[in-house]
Amino acid sequence: GCPEDFDATADELSRISSLGPGSIRQSVDPADAVRGAVAVHTDTWVSMGQESEKAERVALFGDYTVTPSLMALAAADAGFYHCLPAYRGYEVAAEVIDGPQSHVVLQAHRRLDSARAVLAFLMGVR
Repeated sequence: GCPEDFDATADELSRISSLGPGSIRQSVDPADAVRGAVAVHTDTWVSMGQESEKAERVALFGDYTVTPSLMALAAADAGFYHCLPAYRGYEVAAEVIDGPQSHVVLQAHRRLDSARAVLAFLMGVR
């Protein structure tokens, strides 16, 4: 779920769909996007270098904050993911990122392991 002009292209959706079983859909309605989902993933609204766009982005993405009520629309066993850093109160409510459905710590740990593997490969470590 994202505002218009931020959605994935048809080519991106096709490539994602080819990765394996399951389905992906997108919607401009956050509730529709999350309803029944087994994974809810968000990202920072303002990346490095976009600081001058912060007010505009907060206004555009404000309805997309992952709150407990939004997560309640997902599957009962749905997981919450964020690639960090996360800004509580913007992309995600503290109750969600710190709650039982959150997998952000495990996700960050796996990301660290992946980065270490890439570095080892580049350094010729076998």
